[in-house]
Amino acid sequence: MSESKPDLEKLRQNIDQIDQQIQDMINKRASYAQQVADVKQESASDGEKAVFYRPEREAQVLRKVMNRNQGPLDNESMARLFREIMSVCLALEEPMNIAYLGPEGTFTQAAAQKHFGHAVKTSPLATIDEVFREVESGSAHYGVVPVENSTEGMVNTTLDSFIHSTLTICGEVELRIHHNLLVGSNTRQESITRIYSHQQSLAQCRQWLDAHYPNADRVAVSSNSEAARRLQSEWNAAAIAGEVAAEIYDLQKLATNIEDNPHNTTRFLIVGREHVPASGEDKTSVIVSMKNKPGALYELLAPFYDAGIMLTRVETRPSRDGTWTYLFFIDFEGHESDAQIKGAMGRVEQIAVYLKKLGSYPKAVL
Repeated sequence: MSESKPDLEKLRQNIDQIDQQIQDMINKRASYAQQVADVKQESASDGEKAVFYRPEREAQVLRKVMNRNQGPLDNESMARLFREIMSVCLALEEPMNIAYLGPEGTFTQAAAQKHFGHAVKTSPLATIDEVFREVESGSAHYGVVPVENSTEGMVNTTLDSFIHSTLTICGEVELRIHHNLLVGSNTRQESITRIYSHQQSLAQCRQWLDAHYPNADRVAVSSNSEAARRLQSEWNAAAIAGEVAAEIYDLQKLATNIEDNPHNTTRFLIVGREHVPASGEDKTSVIVSMKNKPGALYELLAPFYDAGIMLTRVETRPSRDGTWTYLFFIDFEGHESDAQIKGAMGRVEQIAVYLKKLGSYPKAVL
C-alpha cells in the first residue's frame, strides 16, 4: 500500500497539470472565436446581419475530431465534448435562441441540445406550425422538429409544414430513443396501477409493459413530459419518458431502456432561414409533384438512378390542391451545388408539375 501512494499522487498531479493545459487551450480557442466574430461583423455589408453559426463548418470540425480520435474515449463521446466547447464559444459570438416542439423535457429538446450544445437558449412551443412561424419571424434563430421515427414512421405535420414555408433545412439530428419507467418521491412502487406516456411511447414499450405491468392502466397524454409532470401529485402512477424529463422533474428511474426495439431512433430536422454551403458529406431534400399518369414515379426516379444518386427516403403525401394528386418528399445524398445533383434536378424540373428544394445540409454527425 505504501508503495502505491506515491504513484497515485503522481498520477493525480499529472491529471491536474493536464487539466490546466486543457483549460488554457479552451480559453485560447474561445479568444479566437471572438476574433472570428469581429471579422465576420466587420465583413458584413451595410444593413446585412453577420452569420455566426455555420452548420457545414461545425460538421467538418466534428468529423475531424472523430477521425483523429485514438481513444480510450469512443468517437461519439469525444465529439460530444467538442460539441459543448463549440457551443460555449459560439455563445461568445452570438447567443442563439432555438425553438423546438415542446413542452420542456421532450426528446425534441434533447435533440436540440445534442445538435447545438447546452449554451443555447431553448424555447418550447406547443405545435410544429408554431416552431416554423417562430423561425420565419426571426424570433428564433433555428427550429428543431421531428420528421421520422424508425418504428412509427413519418411525422406528417412536419412534412406538410414545408409545403408553404419559406424555411430551409439546415441540418439533421438522429437521436436514439431510450424510454425509462419513472416514479416520483411519493410513488408507492408496489401500488402502481396507472402508467402515463405519449401514445407512441406506450406503443414502443408494449411488450415490456405486458411482461411487467399487465394490469396497469396505460393512459396516453399529450407528451412524455406531461406524463412526468403528473407524477408530482399521484402516488399510484408511473410515467414513461426520457432522460431530460427525469432530470427536470427530479424523478427516479425504476427501469431503464424499456423500449421493445433497442434500435428505435428518431430523426429531427434543423430549420432556418439561410442556405448551407457544402460540408463534404451532405443530404438534400425536395418536394415534387408529378402528373397523375402511368409510370409517373418511374419517370421521377429515373434521373436519380441515371446520375448514380443514392435516395435515402421517398415519402408520399396527398396534395391539398386537388383530389387524388400526391406530393413526393425525397431525401438523397449529395449537395445541390454538386454537378450530378444539378443535372438530375434539371431533368426533374422539366417533367415535374411542381418542384420545391427544401435545402442541402450536413449529414447527422452525432
